[in-house]
Amino acid sequence: MNALTPFAGALPLAAEAASRPPLGGAAIRFEAVSKRFPASRAATEVTALDDVTLDVAPGSITGIIGRSGAGKSTLLRTINGLDRPSGGKVLVDGTDVGLLDSAGLRALRREIGMIFQHFALLSSRTVFDNIALPLELAGTPRAEIASRVDELIDLVGLADKRGRYPAELSGGQKQRVGIARALATRPRVLLSDEATSALDPETTRSILALLKRINAVTGVTVVLITHEMHVIKEICDRVAVIEAGRIIETGDVYEVFARPRAETTRSFVASVTGAALPEAFAARLTPHRQGARQTVLRIVFTGDNATAPVISRLSRSLDVDVTVIAGQVDAIGGRPFGNLTVAVPARQDVVEAVVALVTSHGLQAEVLGHVA
Repeated sequence: MNALTPFAGALPLAAEAASRPPLGGAAIRFEAVSKRFPASRAATEVTALDDVTLDVAPGSITGIIGRSGAGKSTLLRTINGLDRPSGGKVLVDGTDVGLLDSAGLRALRREIGMIFQHFALLSSRTVFDNIALPLELAGTPRAEIASRVDELIDLVGLADKRGRYPAELSGGQKQRVGIARALATRPRVLLSDEATSALDPETTRSILALLKRINAVTGVTVVLITHEMHVIKEICDRVAVIEAGRIIETGDVYEVFARPRAETTRSFVASVTGAALPEAFAARLTPHRQGARQTVLRIVFTGDNATAPVISRLSRSLDVDVTVIAGQVDAIGGRPFGNLTVAVPARQDVVEAVVALVTSHGLQAEVLGHVA
């Protein structure tokens, strides 16, 4: 396979990608996957995964998001065979991981790189030697190892840290070493296990930008797990939401942000899109209109309508007083997206007129509740 282009910043991304053919990513499919663990102090088993069916397209960046204990780590580990399904199949480019013997698993794992939350670097080895480790284990000739590691050190921007030890590196630099090591055997799949959750926001952004660049240049399939929706927003093409071992929602990231169906998804999306109500206001919200003075609505702006002057139109066309409670306009995957939470008089005819006007302009409107 072709070597990776160094991460030197000398070439624009498009030119950099064109300068060498992509390595290509693998397709991954979960077919009715379940995973049960025997309980240590109880008679019943613990179900970590329950009838999971999911497709990951080759070359995509797919995020799996869920709260702690939802099953996302177990799902990730079934891809490289660290956890074997109790039922169903995990297919990597059509190969059933559950049917592989030890030799088959070793071969598969050379095609799958993994980035860990807490770096998992060997303290007694330098940056160079940590990156070289998978190649040494694979029996790669020393000269080839040196060439490959030098390419990877440049790729992740650590050319001046080649001989440093992990204790001499920042958290972001350690994670860059971890990424380079995961890429050492030229994998077709890259797994990220909460790779940015131990990093500060600025470092997180730089690591996500690096992963996105690697995906664009090499075509490697990236599957990442996280409990942070901003990570999904920054980097992913598609997202799967997992809860209690089941996939409750999947789709294109933009569409899921714009039209979340499950309550858990709504909660995740609200945390990064400005859709979350201020706590003091949320505490006053009730589903009952009777006795309320105001009705609270969420208006979602997407695509060309993301900057529509909806407030002025409401005031001018309906002569309605509109109170802005919260809002945000952002971009997801380069496409504009906005949320605006407003309060209007609680009269039913007013609310219906507001919703009709909003939807007539191609926007979405949702009644969240009422306040006295």
